[in-house]
Amino acid sequence: MPDEKNAAVATAPAAKQHHGEAAFFDVDNTLMRGASLFHVARKMYERKAFTLAQAAGFAWKQFKFVLRGENMDDVHAVRDSALVLAAGIKVSEVEELGEEVYDEMIESRIWPGTKALAEQHLRVGRKVWLVTATPIEVARVISTRLGLTGALGTVGEIEDGAYTGRLVGDILHGPAKAVAVKQVAEEEGLDLERCWAYSDSHNDIPLLTLVGHPVCINPDSALRRHARENNWPVYDFRSGRRAATLGLKAATVGGAVYGLWRGFSRFRGPRV
Repeated sequence: MPDEKNAAVATAPAAKQHHGEAAFFDVDNTLMRGASLFHVARKMYERKAFTLAQAAGFAWKQFKFVLRGENMDDVHAVRDSALVLAAGIKVSEVEELGEEVYDEMIESRIWPGTKALAEQHLRVGRKVWLVTATPIEVARVISTRLGLTGALGTVGEIEDGAYTGRLVGDILHGPAKAVAVKQVAEEEGLDLERCWAYSDSHNDIPLLTLVGHPVCINPDSALRRHARENNWPVYDFRSGRRAATLGLKAATVGGAVYGLWRGFSRFRGPRV
């Protein structure tokens, strides 16, 4: 198991392993459409953990993430906001929230193509791990519900059963994913040259480069270019990929922002 300072591991039953082989899947925009942390934030808003203005900030970052892919400034901003908001929340509440988020918001956003790839690895006897910046409590639920082997996720510091608002280590993102996977490989006796990794983001190039079988799913433009230059396979499960061309993007921005606003407003309740 990897050091908890970098990631926590959740395990679920899996097929008998091909010795030395495993597959590692990013979550956001790779396994599911959009950012899982956004849906956690929305569910926390429903529970009145923070204000509508704070929720709108998460919504705007989610919209940009779906439209253009990961941006490190947005990732860090969401992390910092989430840590402040999480301080004092009971771990048991977040675990329960993770189950609700999966049932209500994540399950319907799973890409069937990515899920099929993960299931194929399991069928032939490889272990399958999620590797994500998402809080480990949510990553654990996704992994368990999909019948995967386990999950590596961002770990919040806990005291007396509640979050302190600080991280144990750092957010599991970018190069940190490669470090966590190396640790798993050492513990599990994996030959990384015989392992697979899947991601949508150029930020995960260190992870993809680490394994012998890198695969790009729904890649951002930078990763697509890198994949082409390195002859990496690419799968794109987005319906009508690039249907949002420059003209359509401009035409739909207003509607998308309005839809996000309405989505949060629906949970605000009646005004008094």
